[in-house]
Amino acid sequence: MSNHHIPEDAADRRAVEPVICYPVNSLSPPDLDTYRTLRETAEKTDEVIAPPRDAACFRVPAGHFFRITSVEGPQVGDLNLWNANDLNERFYTGKTRALHGTHLTEGHRMWSSFPYLRPMATITGDSLSWYGFDEFGGGVHDVIGTRCDPYTNNLLSGGHYHHCCHSNLIRALSEETGLSPDEAEPYVHDVLNVFMCTGFTRDTHQYFMKASPVRPGDYLEFFAEIDLLGALSACPGGDCSSEHSSDTAACYPLKIEVFSPSDAALKDWSSPAVNGYDRSHGL
Repeated sequence: MSNHHIPEDAADRRAVEPVICYPVNSLSPPDLDTYRTLRETAEKTDEVIAPPRDAACFRVPAGHFFRITSVEGPQVGDLNLWNANDLNERFYTGKTRALHGTHLTEGHRMWSSFPYLRPMATITGDSLSWYGFDEFGGGVHDVIGTRCDPYTNNLLSGGHYHHCCHSNLIRALSEETGLSPDEAEPYVHDVLNVFMCTGFTRDTHQYFMKASPVRPGDYLEFFAEIDLLGALSACPGGDCSSEHSSDTAACYPLKIEVFSPSDAALKDWSSPAVNGYDRSHGL
């Protein structure tokens, strides 16, 4: 029981209106009409399947599209992205969340880590955009959860479970790049939780999950702003309706497709430059 004195102006302090930390009015919004025009000319060039309770890597050249699709049954996926030419540049969930909010959808961008801080991919299609936010505060495609991992599992249960998304992503990255698992692990980072339905409880403000509204055929599609190496884990929680990591939840594969626009369509497009900060840090 707290003995802290409640100040007389407590109500006034709480009533102060919030201010958006990072107004994005100065950012040029993505030209979705141009992306749609590019998509019309695009032809499928690759397909990769992330097996249930496992992960797969895929590569997307700059200017190409990639689509993640639910197949066979409701399934969520944990997505990592890297610059295909420099693994040090990777998806930065915290800054993406600060710029766009807790859940991403069409028109939002996935931003890269410091010192690069530029768009890596732009979401150009979302078949679950109709979901919005439900009465519990839940939304789809979050950047608030980290990824299920064997360390937290061990902390809470004492077990050693190897098909958590963190380990899945390590194995996939190791196999794709030739890095050892120990070398690959530091590059695995917080994810975009594709198709996952999440939020914070109203009372305790704890991170929650609930059954994903995803159904076979639902998709999330992206435009690659730079050359990308991606890894997608088909989470061992399945649709995350009851368990986060287990061998008992119903799990299904996820499909990743890559589409290439015509060279003519891309002739006036170029990748965004890395962040313009001079990196002097006041020295």
